[in-house]
Amino acid sequence: MGLLGTHHVAIIASDYARSRHFYTEVLGLRVLAEHFRAERQSWKLDLGLPDGTQVELFSFPDPPSRPSRPEACGLRHLAWRVADVAASKAALEAAGVSVEPLRVDEFTGRRFTFFADPDGLPLELYETGV
Repeated sequence: MGLLGTHHVAIIASDYARSRHFYTEVLGLRVLAEHFRAERQSWKLDLGLPDGTQVELFSFPDPPSRPSRPEACGLRHLAWRVADVAASKAALEAAGVSVEPLRVDEFTGRRFTFFADPDGLPLELYETGV
């Protein structure tokens, strides 16, 4: 099959402006492209991370909610690598984002934490160093 990595993750937002602000201003993802698709009454925002991975942020009229807690079947969470999870946690909290206490992965010994996007999508920061 030859998979080479993750190209993108797609997220549907209930409030496009609020989520756009969160992903660009709070998390600092770079805007690659932004388009309004009139036939769908939908925005599509392509965001980039330094390693080339992309996040596609969509809006659709009245999207149904997705259960995430208790643990629902399907995608559990989205995790991002960071060099210093404590510094990243502090930056999120300074921006008003509620972040869980730091934990240590029992198998790798690496530190991590969880927070949520404006729609409650669980997001993880996983410390990998540089």
